[in-house]
Amino acid sequence: MSNFTKVSVAKDARTELHDKLALTGAEISVNNLPAGAGVPFVHSHKQNEEVYIVLSGNGKAVIDGETVELNAGDFIKIAPAAKRQFFAGENSSISFVCIQVKENSLEGYTADDAVISE
Repeated sequence: MSNFTKVSVAKDARTELHDKLALTGAEISVNNLPAGAGVPFVHSHKQNEEVYIVLSGNGKAVIDGETVELNAGDFIKIAPAAKRQFFAGENSSISFVCIQVKENSLEGYTADDAVISE
């Protein structure tokens, strides 16, 4: 049995990776919005914070009524209770990854969790 799973994703509107990678500690999605498009709903979470990583393009997020401009290379963390919605720019598509994890669940960082192999 292999200790890793590799998948490739297309430029679909949304690709959920929790099933494709058999994730047990995070939910990850890859999202692509064409120019002028937006996620068709506002949402928040009960327990999970989200980290968004903008891969390409630009757009905006509206978080608790505040507009946050987004560009390739931006990272943004959003607390569970915040109401959020995402939009591509009027003249630009946007591609982003969303990583969702339970707030305050991190028990150790890479250096603490790593085991050096010889």
